[in-house]
Amino acid sequence: MTASVDLADFLPAYLAEVEELLDSAHRHLLAVEASARRGAAHPKAVRELFRALHTIKGLSAMVDVEPIVSISHWMETSLRQADQAGGRLPESSVEPLMEGLRAVEQRMRQLASGKPAAPVPSGLLERLEALEASETAPAASRPVAVVLDETLALGAKLTPTEREQLTATAGGRRPVRVDFIPGAERAAKGVTINSVRERLAALGELVKVVPLSGPVPGGGSLTFVLLLSTEAADGVLMDAAGGEPALVRPLAVEQALSPVPVVSPPARLDGELDEEPEELRRGGGTLRVEVSRLDEALERLAALVVNRSRLQRAVADLTAAGAPTRELRAILQENSRQLRDMRAAILRLRMVRVGDVLERLPLLVRGLRRATGKAVRLELDVGDAELDKAVADRLMPALVHLVRNAVDHALESPEERRMLGKAPEGLVRLACHAQANGFVELLVRDDGRGVDGAAVAKRAGAPAPRTDDDVLELLCRPGFSTRESVTSTSGRGMGMDIVRRIVVDQLGGELRMETRPGVGTTFRLRVPLTITLLDAIVFECAGARYAVAVSCVEELFEVDASRVVRPPGGRGVALVERRGQAVPLVWLERLLGQGTASAADTVPSRALLVRQRGELVAFGVGRLLGQQEIVLRPLEDPLVKVPGVAGATDLGDGQPTLVLDLPTLGASRRQGGGGREERAT
Repeated sequence: MTASVDLADFLPAYLAEVEELLDSAHRHLLAVEASARRGAAHPKAVRELFRALHTIKGLSAMVDVEPIVSISHWMETSLRQADQAGGRLPESSVEPLMEGLRAVEQRMRQLASGKPAAPVPSGLLERLEALEASETAPAASRPVAVVLDETLALGAKLTPTEREQLTATAGGRRPVRVDFIPGAERAAKGVTINSVRERLAALGELVKVVPLSGPVPGGGSLTFVLLLSTEAADGVLMDAAGGEPALVRPLAVEQALSPVPVVSPPARLDGELDEEPEELRRGGGTLRVEVSRLDEALERLAALVVNRSRLQRAVADLTAAGAPTRELRAILQENSRQLRDMRAAILRLRMVRVGDVLERLPLLVRGLRRATGKAVRLELDVGDAELDKAVADRLMPALVHLVRNAVDHALESPEERRMLGKAPEGLVRLACHAQANGFVELLVRDDGRGVDGAAVAKRAGAPAPRTDDDVLELLCRPGFSTRESVTSTSGRGMGMDIVRRIVVDQLGGELRMETRPGVGTTFRLRVPLTITLLDAIVFECAGARYAVAVSCVEELFEVDASRVVRPPGGRGVALVERRGQAVPLVWLERLLGQGTASAADTVPSRALLVRQRGELVAFGVGRLLGQQEIVLRPLEDPLVKVPGVAGATDLGDGQPTLVLDLPTLGASRRQGGGGREERAT
C-alpha cells in the first residue's frame, strides 16, 4: 500500500532551514574572501561553506526544487577542490559564488510567495562550472606534518586539511593539545566539555575534539583531547579548561620531506570512542517555532495580565467594604508572582541575539564597497546582547540606513584619506550594550569626515545649529538629503527620517548623534528590550489617568514650591532645583492642553524626572496612583496616532488609558507648538 506525499507540506520547514543555511553560507564566504584578499587560506570557513551548500542541495532535492539543486551542486564542486587545497580559494572565485547565493535566495523568495522557482540562467551555470577548471590545488611537495603521541592513534584521525589548520603559523599561532577530564564536581561548577570547547574556540581555531576512553587521574574513564591552533599562553588555556586535572601540551611541528599519506581511520582504535558521548549528545538542541505561535502565547498572557488587574480591583473593593480578604490577597500575590515568571519565560523565548540580527550587515558593506569604490572595514562588537524579535525586526532597517549613510556619506575615498593622513581603509563600527533598565544601547560609529553642521543648515534653509542634536534634527527632516543627485545608494531624502521614525516613534527609544569634523560621527540608539508587556507608573493629571513606562523615568520626587524659579513675566520654562542642578519643569497638564487659566500659577506636587536628548527634564503631574504591569497596545490608526503617545492600555476597569512617551512628547511640543508650551510654562 502506498500513499502519495504532498511535498508542499514540507515547504515551510524547507524554507526556514535553507534560510539559516544561506545566512551561514554568506558569513563564511565573506570570511573566505577576507582571507583570500590577504593571500591566506581559511580551511574552516571553506569547509563550513561547503557543508552548507551540500545540505542546501540535499534539502532542495528532497522537495524537488531543481534550479537550486543545480546552483548549489556547481558551487559545491568548486568548494570541494578548495577544501582539498587546504582551504585556499582564489579571490576571483568569490563573486561568482556570491552571485550563486543571491540566485538561491531569489528562488527561495519565489517559493515563499507561491511561485515556482525560476530556471537558472545559463550564464550563471557557465561561470560556476568554469570555477572547477580554474581552481587547482597548491603543490604538495613539502607538506607539513604534526608529530603526535602515536600511542593514542591521533595522527591517523587527522585529515590533510586539519593538519594544515594545526600547522598554520599566521599571526604567531602554534598547535596545542588540551586534555580535559570531565567529572561530577567540575560539572557542578559549570565546567563541562561544552563550556570548555566554547572557551577554547574563543582563544583560537579549534580543529578537532576526540573523546578517548581509559583510566584517568581521579578515577574517571573518559578524556577529551582538544586540538587547536592558538596564540594564547599555556596558562590561559589551562584556565579555559577549568584547571587541573586538565593538561596543556604543545604539539611538535616538523617539515616533512615527502607528502603525508592520507590514512583512513581504522574501524576501531583501542581506547577510542567511535560515537560522541552522551554528554555531548544531550548538551543542546534547538526547537524551531513560528513567531506567530509566540505572538499567540504573548496575547494569552496579556489577557491574563488584564484579568489580574480586574481581580486586584475587585479584591480592593471587597477589602474597602470590610470583607475578610486576607487569604484572597495572599492568593492574588502568588498569582502575580507566577504571571511575572511566565512573562519572563515567554519573553526569553522571543529574544534573539543581536549578533544573529546583524549577520547580514557584512554582506551589505561588501555591496557598498563595490558600488562606491571605497575601502571599508566593518567591526561588530555586540557580545551576547538580546532583543525581542519584534524590536529586532523593526530596528534592522534603521541600522541598514545608518551603515549605508556611513559608507556613502561619511567615509572618504582612499585617495582623500591618504591625503588627510588616515588609513586608506575606512572603519564602520557597530557596538551593542545591554543596560540594566530594560534598554539596549547601540552605537554606529565611523572614522570619516564628520557632519558639517553649517553646510547642512544652509542646504536646509535653517539657522546655523548650535549643538549636534540641532544638526540631527535637520538631518531627520522628511525629504532632506545632502546629495545633489540620486545615486544607487542614497540621495532620496529618506534615510535619517526613517531612522528617527523607527527608533523614536515606533520603538519609543532615543536617537542621538555626536560628530567631529575630520574625525568621524557616532549615532547612539537606545531602544527597549520589548515593547508589549512592561512595568508602568500610573498617575492622574487634570482628572485624567495616564501611564508611563518605568524604564524611561529616572526618578520620582515631590516638588518643593520654594525651589521653583519662574522667569520674569511668567513666560518661558520654569526651573526646579534637584540635587544641586537646575532642571526644566514642565506642567504636564498644560503640555497636554488640559490646563486652565486659574491653574496657571499652581505648582505640581510631584514630578517625573526623565532624560530628553541627554538632558534631564521634570514633568509635573497630579496624583500618583501606583505602579503595575500593563499591556501596551500601539495606536496604528493615523487619525489617532499622536507624537508622544506610545499607545493605550487597559488597567482592569475596561477603560482605555493612554501610555505617554514623555521624552518624545516634550520634544514634539517644543518643535511643533513652541508658543503653546511657552505659555503653558
